[in-house]
Amino acid sequence: MKLRSNSAERRAKLPVNQRAHQPKSRRRAVTPLQDSHATAVATGLEPKQSAGFLVRPVRAADLAEVIALDEQVTGLAKPDYWRSLFQRYDRQRDGQQFFLVAADEVAGAFCGFIVGEIRAWEFGSTPCGWVHTITVRPETRLRGLGQTLFDAICADFKRLGVARTRTMVARDDRPLLMFFRAVGMMAGPYIELEKDLD
Repeated sequence: MKLRSNSAERRAKLPVNQRAHQPKSRRRAVTPLQDSHATAVATGLEPKQSAGFLVRPVRAADLAEVIALDEQVTGLAKPDYWRSLFQRYDRQRDGQQFFLVAADEVAGAFCGFIVGEIRAWEFGSTPCGWVHTITVRPETRLRGLGQTLFDAICADFKRLGVARTRTMVARDDRPLLMFFRAVGMMAGPYIELEKDLD
């Protein structure tokens, strides 16, 4: 589910003083599951463990799982979209885009992902974090994985100095709306408007 368009021309950068400047951590011998993407090393991020899941930045090797899970949940195959999104986030590496995946801490199985970024000044909005997509395996929905992914991306937003997270939800997507309300989100000050272009 794509919740927000991604236009490089419209995206504003945060001032340098609001970005995290952390020293690079030393690489150590780790298992493939614990190995962080280059973005994590560059920004000082480490994989996060919570509720039996390990959350880390996406790697190219994860794309097949992302594509398959998205198709399973949405019923739409979008491999080109996911490859393009990965390449864009991987190429920019400015520390304001987040594509996180989660794996079961014990089995190591891929369980879900979340995508978001910090955006600023569009529609008069001060810098805030946007969650574009969150998808988890149906069998993990009662294990707190959605909450774990949401908390992880919100922690990254907060670390970069923003104080608010936003998203958009289809009016008839009751499960997703209930999820976002359960994690503390509520109606914001904006109204989405649209027009069909015949």
